Amino acid sequence: MSDTIIVALLSLLGTFAGTFGGMKLISYRIEQLEIKVNQHNEVIKRTYVLEEKVTDITRRVDRLEDDDHK
Repeated sequence: MSDTIIVALLSLLGTFAGTFGGMKLISYRIEQLEIKVNQHNEVIKRTYVLEEKVTDITRRVDRLEDDDHK
């Protein structure tokens, strides 16, 4: 085998290794990003529930204050 063919085959193997390694890294980073997005979405849901509860409590307090002033 000539040196050129050996160098080409080694380059091909290196390219495949780099490509698959990069794909694995990208896949890992996407998984981590999905975890963070899910955590963020959970916080948003909890915040919405808390806002609803605060609104309800505020209305109840306002009604009690109105009744107390009458």
